[in-house]
Amino acid sequence: MSSASRGTIGHRHLTALSVLAATALLGGCAAAGTAGSAPSAAATSGAPVKVGLVYSRTGLLAPYGAQFEQGFKAGLDYATHGTGKAAGHPIEVTEQDDAGEPARAVAAAKDLIGKGTTILAGTTDSGVALQMAPLAAQNKTLYISGAAATDAITGINRYTFRSGRQSYQDILTAGTMLGDVKGKKVTVLAQDTAFGQANVAAVKAVLGGGGATVGSVLAPPSAADLTPFAQQVKSAGPDLVFVAWAGATAPALWTALDQQGVLDSSKVVTGMGGTAANKVFGAAGGKISFLAHYFPGAGGNNPVETAMTSGVTKAGGTPDLFTPDGFTAAQMVVHAIESGNGTDTDAMIKALEGWSFDGVKGQEQIRAADHALLQPMFQAKLTGTTASLVATEPLATVAPPVKTMKG
Repeated sequence: MSSASRGTIGHRHLTALSVLAATALLGGCAAAGTAGSAPSAAATSGAPVKVGLVYSRTGLLAPYGAQFEQGFKAGLDYATHGTGKAAGHPIEVTEQDDAGEPARAVAAAKDLIGKGTTILAGTTDSGVALQMAPLAAQNKTLYISGAAATDAITGINRYTFRSGRQSYQDILTAGTMLGDVKGKKVTVLAQDTAFGQANVAAVKAVLGGGGATVGSVLAPPSAADLTPFAQQVKSAGPDLVFVAWAGATAPALWTALDQQGVLDSSKVVTGMGGTAANKVFGAAGGKISFLAHYFPGAGGNNPVETAMTSGVTKAGGTPDLFTPDGFTAAQMVVHAIESGNGTDTDAMIKALEGWSFDGVKGQEQIRAADHALLQPMFQAKLTGTTASLVATEPLATVAPPVKTMKG
């Protein structure tokens, strides 16, 4: 990406965070991980390791849950070389549907833990993840949060890791394409959920910290008529609109924004959703600047991305936005068992902290200090319904600030 494409404010924040990330990489980097690394001497009994996959099989975020689950299965097959075993231990996966409801997720997790589950993974919803993390700490269970993007998960406790990106990484990616925001008015349009609130906080931290005035319009996640919220955005007269939206109401949102003239009156930046959502933008897609966590081909078809695509396709699925999160979670499960011990949570934590590995998106690393997953992010554009890569932001450039581990 040329220097002209980086904004003054974005560059200042990203440079500071690059220093933090580089320090973490130098201080906590383990040897690059590969699938099927040598088994740990600490785990030799061959007893099964029980893994609980708790995700949204039904509910508002069910499409994302399906992507995660498909990616996890493909990742487990890849990381175990098709054996379903790590360090000689069969990996037994039990799936539970949380339907996007925290209470249901916690009940399922408690049941799984009571039956000897030592690793929990999944979580499509940020509100669910925020309830699961304390439960993992209370029961000294390894928890790998998946697609939940809330920044609050990073550093929440030493038992919790994440296999996807977080909101701060989205905002930092947006910051590279917004230019100098000093004195500009920014409006965040989001749902009134943990995910939406995390995006508001992140925009205030990054762009507000650079001199922008940041406001927000938050809609109830159950809202079906989104025209009033689009009108609120238009009335605010922002220079920049950052849209953070998840779920099945996205088509209605973009229709409302287009009809109310928001896409013509303000610069609009949003995260690229799943491939099925690309069609909702229509001709308006060319008016929008997209940041992307992932879209098929974003990783340059590196060997790991190719393996994920092959595995998911053979199983009858199609790689999409959150498929890498499931695939990465499986890589982490296998590494934790092989380099740690599937029944010793402390050993698995130590195995994951600082681990650097080849992932679907490229080189990735688990930061030891707060368990943030450092990873590349992407800028993209739409031509019709087809996404294409504009630029790749390296993991150090979009690394969130280091947080103090809470417990």
